[in-house]
Amino acid sequence: MTEDVPVPRDLSDDDTGPIRRVPPTPERPERSQVRRRPGREDTAGSSPAPVRRADRAARPSPARDQRTGAAGGTTRADPPAHGHGHGHGPAEPASRRVRTLLVALLAPIALLTVVGVFVLYPWGEPPARSHVPSGVPVDGEITSAAVGPCLAPGQVQVGAPPPDGKECLTVEVTLSEGNAEGSTIAKVVPIEPSTPRFAAGDKVVLSYSGAQPEDPGSYQIQDFQRGTPLLLLAGLFALAVIVLGRWRGLAALVALGLSFLVIALFILPAILAGENPLLVAIAGSGLIMFVALYLTHGLSARTSVAVLGTMISLTLIGVLAAIFSAAAALTGLDENTTTLIAALGHGIDARGLLLAGVVIGALGVLDDVTVTQTSAVWELRRANPSLSWRELYGAGLRIGRDHVGSAVNTLVMAYAGAALPVLLLASLSGVGLGTILGSQDLAQEIVRTLAGSIGIVAAVPVTTALAAIVASKQDVPARPDAEKAERAENHSGTQ
Repeated sequence: MTEDVPVPRDLSDDDTGPIRRVPPTPERPERSQVRRRPGREDTAGSSPAPVRRADRAARPSPARDQRTGAAGGTTRADPPAHGHGHGHGPAEPASRRVRTLLVALLAPIALLTVVGVFVLYPWGEPPARSHVPSGVPVDGEITSAAVGPCLAPGQVQVGAPPPDGKECLTVEVTLSEGNAEGSTIAKVVPIEPSTPRFAAGDKVVLSYSGAQPEDPGSYQIQDFQRGTPLLLLAGLFALAVIVLGRWRGLAALVALGLSFLVIALFILPAILAGENPLLVAIAGSGLIMFVALYLTHGLSARTSVAVLGTMISLTLIGVLAAIFSAAAALTGLDENTTTLIAALGHGIDARGLLLAGVVIGALGVLDDVTVTQTSAVWELRRANPSLSWRELYGAGLRIGRDHVGSAVNTLVMAYAGAALPVLLLASLSGVGLGTILGSQDLAQEIVRTLAGSIGIVAAVPVTTALAAIVASKQDVPARPDAEKAERAENHSGTQ
């Protein structure tokens, strides 16, 4: 009889309970060794006694008997360690009861998403137009740039310029498109800290007001052309995703493109048409969630669990953001929203627009957390099918704790980076910290960050519990190495 090998105590078991661990399986005898019935003595020159069928049937098989071994102890190996990652093998087909359960849970959500998109889309309405004239963009290239006094074209400086006079940059721009393509115009740009610095050879974008095409006063220099570097960066990003993810990376890129289409073709037109921004964001996020997750990770039970966990957590984020934005009297009327209202020419739900940004911004991080948790629980289940759902939940929760810290930090740093100019401006105000944090711009970022972080934290136990319940009800096929060992065992018994 083999002795049980003592297993060291794991401190993490104090929180969620231990997972059954066992000593390593004793080494299997070589195939060349012949098994003999006990009590018989070997005689010289005698052939091995045949093994009875009943004896072979009584032997423990690694595929059939996975709970008890020859010594009566558990022979299940420890589940492999998991870290932060999404890699997992192909999903096994779900059993009938698992499919029925997931369909019953997901079908109402999918139906509400489709109905919401259909109802909120502005059917038959003309596209919204800006009431603030912004001009027609025209590309051009700066051929010369010279610093001098701020004089209008045709004016001449007489005498020495005043010592405190401001300097301007006089540039000549050759138009590369539009009605005056190929012509050169001169523009005077004031040199100030808030204006960009132009130089000869820069490719710029001008705004054409629609007056005389040859008149320099019909154009204003707006910005630089950035199409080429952005396309190059996007190509490098796509190449990196495909090289590492291969077919799954390609599917992720397709899902990303479809997500942008949902934003451009549904979310933006619906909000501009006057629909409730929060409802539009929820419907659009649900559509993005279904398309992106199923297209990237496949139509499987664990992807469906990730969808459920994402939707529950997203709902929690929306509810918390709505409650605390109302409690904090957040109006959502920052500089960008004020400019948008002026361009629309009519009012818009500014607070709803703030909440819509919270929901859409948290969707990407939630997908990361829920997919990781479901993959971890499914791999634990595959490594040890004898684990109950409570043990699966405990093990998956320990993995999720490591993930929560990095995910929350990612969300906080993303919002802090976006609000960095506001933070710098607030630090120069010279007022107290409480006043700074209570300002409209910073308070809405705090609500956005904390509501999203609470949803991310809640996504770990919610998704892990759903995954543990569903995975424990799913049949796990015999592992290939166990089947191979069983065939070798049966073959050696017939020798």
